[in-house]
Amino acid sequence: MTETPKHFLLQLKNRVATVSLDRPDRKNPLTFESYAALREWFLNLSYLDDVDVVIFGSNGGNFSSGGDVYDIIGPLTRMNMKELLAFTRMTGDLVKAILHCRKPVIASVDGVCVGAGAIIAMCSDLRIATHEAKTAFLFTRVGLAGCDMGACAILPRIIGQGRASELLYSGRSMSAQEGFDWGFFNQIVSVEELEKATQEMAKRIAAGPNFAHMMTKTMLAQEWSMSIEQAIEAEAQAQAICMQTEDFKRAYSAFVARKKPIFEGD
Repeated sequence: MTETPKHFLLQLKNRVATVSLDRPDRKNPLTFESYAALREWFLNLSYLDDVDVVIFGSNGGNFSSGGDVYDIIGPLTRMNMKELLAFTRMTGDLVKAILHCRKPVIASVDGVCVGAGAIIAMCSDLRIATHEAKTAFLFTRVGLAGCDMGACAILPRIIGQGRASELLYSGRSMSAQEGFDWGFFNQIVSVEELEKATQEMAKRIAAGPNFAHMMTKTMLAQEWSMSIEQAIEAEAQAQAICMQTEDFKRAYSAFVARKKPIFEGD
């Protein structure tokens, strides 16, 4: 899990894993291999005890230009339906792996963030962008539907149905300021501040009660399909479980002693 991967970059420091695509000369497009490698890495992440937070970062001034035109788009035009469905299911499996990896994921977005790159940012838990970030769900611009990799389900929940509809129908770029005003981005910073701001957010989260963070992420994903009554009951059970953790006891002891709690994730 922490060995150097072949199809993307990975760094692990202070329980924060930073992943990024490694083709800056092409604005970091995804390939069949990088899709599969990222899917497998995020699928296995929930079993990795030495990572508490993931940063999906930019590289060379860009986040990702989406599926590579020559390595993916071209071959797709020559595939049969069975092969195409295998590919689209694989890309959806990457989104599901990020959603269910049990670790908070922060997208650190600079420059181009389009197509599948925009989807990766969308399905992250938190998003920080530079003023230069340009995000586009440009599937209709290449003759495809806007309903790709969960976009029609997830994007409206973040920015609202009307705004999501505009972006998915038009394929136009959303500026960083629009993204912030609409709730897509949590924060906008300068290019020079991006890495520091993202690392500070990751550090704050990693210093928290990480078992409880896992439970929060789980509930955020699962409650999409629940009624209010089901959600309240699920949260009651989740919170009761968290009340059995040592971190809950540490927080109480620290409060009584008028100290800041030091969480250990158990």
